[in-house]
Amino acid sequence: WQAFQMQRKEDSKLLPIMIGVFVGSIVVVTLIGWLLGLVWFFVPFGILIGALAAFSIFGRRVQKSIYVKADGQPGAAGWALDNMRGQWRITQGIAGTTHLDAVHRVIGRPGIIFVAEGAPHRVKTLLAQEKKRTARVAGSTPIYDVIVGNEEGQVPLKGLQRHLMKLPRNISAAEMDSLEGKLNALGSRSAAMPKGPMPQGAKMRSIQRTVR
Repeated sequence: WQAFQMQRKEDSKLLPIMIGVFVGSIVVVTLIGWLLGLVWFFVPFGILIGALAAFSIFGRRVQKSIYVKADGQPGAAGWALDNMRGQWRITQGIAGTTHLDAVHRVIGRPGIIFVAEGAPHRVKTLLAQEKKRTARVAGSTPIYDVIVGNEEGQVPLKGLQRHLMKLPRNISAAEMDSLEGKLNALGSRSAAMPKGPMPQGAKMRSIQRTVR
């Protein structure tokens, strides 16, 4: 309820859309029941489906709002990766800088994926170094790299999970286990990263001092 109240204040379209979806679902299901001669039997189902549809809309708009607020904040990509569903092995901040640029490692059915966040001119160097280190033990396993951002050639934060899910499946679950052990042995060269998106207005100088 608190999440709904907060979202409603920021999203003026939320309530009208939820009401429209709820009423529309009841009308459609009731119409189907009328055509089948079972109106009163279908009405409860219409209410249930309408409530589920409205709640689904609410969840999607809340998620969208969260991604908008997190976009561009240090630690946002790592947070998005940690919220992925399925068999993904996430290691946050295997490499980073005192400017809070970071590279995260993901092991999944596609292979090895490096996800970078931060200034492109700095993270490209980090990515190249990590790919070179990893190639020594990865063998024929495919290695992908992703830079999170809104510029050309980058993947937006809100589309990161979808982008990874679309990658082809190249290795088995057993190979994932073997890879994870080998890569963990490499260790990391990371500066401390915030756990999740930094709150807006946080003092970067103080955080960078802590990282150093």
